Amino acid sequence: MSSVDTGVSRVSPVKANLTLMDMCRPLLTTFVPLLVALLIASLILLAVGVDPLAYYSYVVERGLFSPSGLQQTLTRMAPLLLLAAGLIIAFRAGIWNLGVDGQFLLGALAAAVLAPALHGVLPGWMVLTLSIMLGALTGALWSLLPAYLRAYQQVNEIVTTLMMTFLGLSLGNALVKLVFLDPATTVPQTATLPVDARLPRLFETTVSSGVLIGLVAVVVVHLVMQRTAFGLRLRVVGSNAAAARHAGLPTRRLTMIVFALSAALAGMAGAVDIVGVHGNLRADWNPAFGLLVIPMVFLARLNGFAAIVFVLLLSILSIGGESAARRLGVPSSFTLVLVAIVLLTLAVAEHIDQRWRRQRLS
Repeated sequence: MSSVDTGVSRVSPVKANLTLMDMCRPLLTTFVPLLVALLIASLILLAVGVDPLAYYSYVVERGLFSPSGLQQTLTRMAPLLLLAAGLIIAFRAGIWNLGVDGQFLLGALAAAVLAPALHGVLPGWMVLTLSIMLGALTGALWSLLPAYLRAYQQVNEIVTTLMMTFLGLSLGNALVKLVFLDPATTVPQTATLPVDARLPRLFETTVSSGVLIGLVAVVVVHLVMQRTAFGLRLRVVGSNAAAARHAGLPTRRLTMIVFALSAALAGMAGAVDIVGVHGNLRADWNPAFGLLVIPMVFLARLNGFAAIVFVLLLSILSIGGESAARRLGVPSSFTLVLVAIVLLTLAVAEHIDQRWRRQRLS
């Protein structure tokens, strides 16, 4: 009996140490790259004569602690959360849907055309519902070609989705200028949905209720991917497509479904941004939210709840960065530079982590 107890006492500390390392590893490979990226960005700001502490203080103050800034930050989260939900589905299934910006814009265009046309004809809630659904359907339809090419022709979806993004942005701009142009304005844009007909505000603030739609989408996607048989199938396909085929999983059909779901959420993001905030779609408008959300999703390790935190961080950087740019003379695109640096440091940290794990196993 004593020998058994001794054996347990010898094994338990090892298990505890391994568990502690496994718990700390995601923190080290997530937050350390983020801190390094902030340091590198600070050096760039110093090189151009800008005080990095002043820049970051403006970002945090305007994006988080200012009442109006906080409301703008939460409103900005709505489309970003929907995009994050769509990207999590795709990346979990091993599919690189890099066409979310094109799907986003065409979904926004569909909502921008339908909502004003139905305003006053149908009840407000029905107009908003149909507009968001049409945006999601438009995004899904725009993904059919790269989905088919990946599922049945083994064509790399990175190339096809990027090409479809370029085509979608160009098509959307052309449609706004040539087909859906509002003749009542001098600015090339669609007809405008009145403010009182858009998504309702929360708690007598300027925060769009679209943020609730985004939060629900991320939570549902997380639970589906983690707790359901469908999510398990997608994770198996994403981890080893060949093994999934040998196991009898319908990988082609799952690929088409994943593309449709991911693109539908991207199109829904565009629709929510239109019927919740802008009310119309201007020509040559491309916020490139998809490119911003991709590194946040990877920072979150494809975890839905962690993605909410990083989307909040991105919203703070986006809203606060715009304010800091105006006050300090920093280009507004510096936020994109910061996100790119974060992505690079994340890639380096992931490479180091994989090498460390291989050495531990060898």
